[in-house]
Amino acid sequence: MTLWWAVAAVCAGCYALKLAGLAAPRRVLDHPVVRRFAELVPVALLAALVAVQLFTEDGGLRFDPARTAGLGAAVVALLLRAPFLVVLAAAAAVTALVRILLG
Repeated sequence: MTLWWAVAAVCAGCYALKLAGLAAPRRVLDHPVVRRFAELVPVALLAALVAVQLFTEDGGLRFDPARTAGLGAAVVALLLRAPFLVVLAAAAAVTALVRILLG
């Protein structure tokens, strides 16, 4: 039951945050610091999510060569300006190949 209270609290918090963004005055949203913050936060959160998913397992640090190779393939595909689905397919294929090769 505690989990459901946490889910409800997070839902309420997300709704309140969205409502605050809609209710904010235009001059606040147009401020250069706020604009720069809004540009950088999603990138930082995504990078943190990738790092957590890549280097942790069961609550501890773990280096997985297959995941790391998949991330490398995705980075190369992004540098080559490949479409997003190609990036995902390349990462998945390289990860699978490394898992097969390493057993």
